[in-house]
Amino acid sequence: MTGDREFEAATSALRAELLVHCYHMLGSATDAEDVLQEVYLRAWRAFHGFEARSSVRTWMYRIATNTCLNALEGAARRPMPTGLGTEASDPREPVIANNEILWLQPLPDGALGDPAARVTASESVGLAMVAAMQELPARQRAALIMRDVLAFSAAETAEALDMTVAAANSALSRARKTVGEGTRRDGRRAAELTEHEKRVWDEFCAAFERHDIPGVVEVLAADAIWEMPPFPGWYVGAEEIGVLTDTQCPAARPGDIKMVKTTCNGRPAAGMYMRDGDVWRRFQLDVLSIVDGRVAHVGAFFEPALFTLAGLPETL
Repeated sequence: MTGDREFEAATSALRAELLVHCYHMLGSATDAEDVLQEVYLRAWRAFHGFEARSSVRTWMYRIATNTCLNALEGAARRPMPTGLGTEASDPREPVIANNEILWLQPLPDGALGDPAARVTASESVGLAMVAAMQELPARQRAALIMRDVLAFSAAETAEALDMTVAAANSALSRARKTVGEGTRRDGRRAAELTEHEKRVWDEFCAAFERHDIPGVVEVLAADAIWEMPPFPGWYVGAEEIGVLTDTQCPAARPGDIKMVKTTCNGRPAAGMYMRDGDVWRRFQLDVLSIVDGRVAHVGAFFEPALFTLAGLPETL
């Protein structure tokens, strides 16, 4: 039991940041939670042989990275609809889900535990960067995350990936080149929003609650993008998104929707609830990117598990 207590004391504070790391590697919040359990089981079994040649943190990241690499073997990348290589969709056409694709997910900050632990969310990159990293081979992805997100040294990265420093640096160089080409800009983190951007976030939520389509359009950038896996279509332009909302959203009148603000990937978000008789049931989780004072991108996600991870209720 002494060993168990020592292991818990040495590793428990790392859970939140290791969850973020697994999410960055896998592109899935739900998979990251499952893999993290395996990481801690592997670490617990090996802890008696830990020789302190590196810090516990570096040792745990090595286990986490290699567990993720094993999980990624043979797995398809997780895209957003904009990553499928198709043209923007017509919002007047019916939307049809594709549940055979494993889609990218956001990481609700509520999954990181108590508020003190959620400062780790400040290290979580936005959806655009996570989506871009999904285009990389797994080891290039790991090299990029360890060097540019976690600020590990070249030697630490090479050790974790069981490769030479030269090979790790080469993987990093290729990854930076790929990710740097055409990646959409992520907006500021929720904790860093200006007062105007906070009002934009508020008005985005309020306009949906009022069933005010012009109000929704007003807070969107002229070239805003809306995408909502598992639906493979994606939509460009504030006016087109207004048409999408008007024609495809089940809400018909003010009060049909309630919005609960939250954060995902450290960015502003909101849980949308749809009226069902006398209650409002969870419907979609909207993750916003606010750039230059307007909502530039919305990722809408329908998995109930994401509401649970965010700490949001099933009904209001």
